[in-house]
Amino acid sequence: MRGFAALHRAGDPLILPNVWDVASARRLVEAGFPALGTTSLGVAAANGLPDGVGATGADTLRLARSLATLPVHLTVDLETGSVDDAAAVAACGAAGVNLEDAMRPAEVHAALIRSVKRRVPRLFVNARTDTYWQRPGDLPETLRRVRLYAEAGADGVFVPGLAQPADIAAVVAAVDVPVNILFLPGLHTATALASLGVRRISTGSLLFRATLAASVETARAVRDGGPVRVDLPSYGEVNPESRVR
Repeated sequence: MRGFAALHRAGDPLILPNVWDVASARRLVEAGFPALGTTSLGVAAANGLPDGVGATGADTLRLARSLATLPVHLTVDLETGSVDDAAAVAACGAAGVNLEDAMRPAEVHAALIRSVKRRVPRLFVNARTDTYWQRPGDLPETLRRVRLYAEAGADGVFVPGLAQPADIAAVVAAVDVPVNILFLPGLHTATALASLGVRRISTGSLLFRATLAASVETARAVRDGGPVRVDLPSYGEVNPESRVR
């Protein structure tokens, strides 16, 4: 299996599906994806917890331990995280982590990156800045932050919410490390992002939200007599260890 860092290629970016449980991960491994990430929203919502407030540490670590047995590279969303969190998932076999700045002072986040790289130097640190996440966006501040994080030792930088091609190109040009973009349906295509130099495309909570929508749609179809998809994985495919009964 190719090294995780080597999957971040210019012109052929890593498409990184984000999972929330073992079942979703197994299906994506079977579909041929060489690397998976966790989604903090998916893990939080699946456990009845809020996202973005550091409430899912134990659940995330438990999931990382379960996913570590799969033949795939794993990167774990630690939200703002800590050095101990990063070391714990690395000990489980994770290849990388995602650490978000939550718009804290950039110097604080840079210090965390340096500390994580000192403790677990082979862990791929994807440094996220929230300069565009659920806010209008600030390109100069984004460029300042991604440069600072790259200088601190981040192996990649992540700017979720970034949508405009010119802004994406500016971030790519600002750093030598791989740039990660969150896929936004209707605004992005993988081909267009690749042409801008993006080397990693994450799905974030998209797959989890799509699963919720499909579940409700199917339940309504059963109730209302509408069509139900028939090209679904069978019981045995989802639970191959079981005997057919």
